[in-house]
Amino acid sequence: MQSSPDQELVLHDVIAPQAPGWWPPAPGWWGVFVVLSLAIALMWWRWIRRRRRRAEFAAMFEDAIVGSVNAPARIAAMSELLRRAARRHDPRADRMQGEEWLRFLDAGAQSRGFAAGPGRLLLEGGFRRDVDDSEFHGLHEIARTKFIELMMRQPRARLPWRRARGDRP
Repeated sequence: MQSSPDQELVLHDVIAPQAPGWWPPAPGWWGVFVVLSLAIALMWWRWIRRRRRRAEFAAMFEDAIVGSVNAPARIAAMSELLRRAARRHDPRADRMQGEEWLRFLDAGAQSRGFAAGPGRLLLEGGFRRDVDDSEFHGLHEIARTKFIELMMRQPRARLPWRRARGDRP
């Protein structure tokens, strides 16, 4: 008896190929890894730099205040530092007086510590003979915070062909 070709052929189950391994990743994943690593390194570097700059500005503020002899002189030094820092953002800031100056300092802040708080001491504190310690320390805290905030912000860039608001021919 002759066997048919179908009977002699022995078939086995289909063996699926093995799944590809996760290592080494495809070139696109290497690119994602490099970009992600660079972004994390840049954020870390900016964070360190920002902390260092903030500490430098705080030390600059404290050094200027410590150099003054009494509370009215310290208040005057705080006012001068705040005006210098504010002038970086608005050329008219050093010429502001009274309530306008306090409103300028309160602009962009969550609390209104200058116009309705211990910051009012900036107006007359430099001319008082006696200044209460609690008022002075309250002013010191908000003035240092505002000074650091103003110094950390980038100054407004003026285009070379435009004049500042206060500049007149």
